[in-house]
Amino acid sequence: MIKYESEIKTISSSEEVVFNMLSDLNNLKNIGQIDAIREKVKSITFDTDSIRVEIEMLGQVGFKIIEREPNKTIKFESENSPVGITMWIQLKQVAAVDTRMKITVKADIPTMLKLMIDKKLKEGVDLMAGALADALNAKLMNDLHSNVV
Repeated sequence: MIKYESEIKTISSSEEVVFNMLSDLNNLKNIGQIDAIREKVKSITFDTDSIRVEIEMLGQVGFKIIEREPNKTIKFESENSPVGITMWIQLKQVAAVDTRMKITVKADIPTMLKLMIDKKLKEGVDLMAGALADALNAKLMNDLHSNVV
């Protein structure tokens, strides 16, 4: 099992609000509009508990929420993947509107394959964390603006 951890990202909200947004993956539909994601991903589809991503040269990979620890962790398991992958989104509130997020991925990758894709997987986990933080912050700002107007 190989472990990858993203950089820690900041989301401008409480961990409760962030957790509630992440608990329904439909809230992440705007993530596909982020340039870094559009460059790497052919398509993304969501429902409440799962996400499916089509990546060139890899095909379609899905992740399904298998566990939620309120305001702290959301755990995913891969579906339709050539290797077993488990992913956690971890949240830690450090101030009233400052929540830190980290994504951890554990993958059951054969050693020979690891040598070929190790760097890309690490970059992918960081890209995912950055895009997720950007999408959440954009949605929070949009929701805030909608409530003010």
